[in-house]
Amino acid sequence: MKATKIAKYSSLYFTLALIISLVILYFTYPAFQDAINELWKVLKSGDQDKISSTIQGFGAWGVVAIILIIILQMFLVVFPSWLPMIAAALVYGTFSSILISSTGVFLASTIGYSLGLGVSENALHKFISDKTFDKLNYWVSHYGFWSIVLFRVSPFLSNDAISVLAGGLKMNYIKFITATMIGIVPLATAIAFFASDIETLKTGLYWIGGAGILFYGIFVFIDHRKRKG
Repeated sequence: MKATKIAKYSSLYFTLALIISLVILYFTYPAFQDAINELWKVLKSGDQDKISSTIQGFGAWGVVAIILIIILQMFLVVFPSWLPMIAAALVYGTFSSILISSTGVFLASTIGYSLGLGVSENALHKFISDKTFDKLNYWVSHYGFWSIVLFRVSPFLSNDAISVLAGGLKMNYIKFITATMIGIVPLATAIAFFASDIETLKTGLYWIGGAGILFYGIFVFIDHRKRKG
């Protein structure tokens, strides 16, 4: 029984160990702290040229820096989620940036899910009512997969709260991460191809997000009526 429990929460233990290691590294290794502070400052400025040049300055560690940015952004939403993806496209090109962005979101989503997995049902009930909990369970059971796809494909909805929620409600991990990748790969691809034309990209992302919400709303409405019929 004990071995089963350890196996079940191994991803959570790994996530916590990774976070603790990064925190220790930040406070004990000045070069790492300076690099993170510089990168954070440049990202908050939103200046694409500065972001690209800063990442290029990291050399071979630039890929790691972008992935770390994506992970941090999904938990500390202080700049648009698509900004590090644009930086990846400008620095590394179309196909490499798709792989880098997808990897970053994969890791961030897994970390969020793992943290949610460590939250017990009793703990969830302390923050939400039984009625709300039942509704969330119903939603995850029936619409969780496509809800996650929608949140990933639309950068204006995407945040890792949905990853924590999926973990907290014990959604199947394979189902969760599959939905995540189905949503994020098209988004990363669109960003990679149009990164050089920000205005066109923004317009396209608004259209993608709006169309996704519309079609998803229609689907849920029709399906919900069928279930009640």
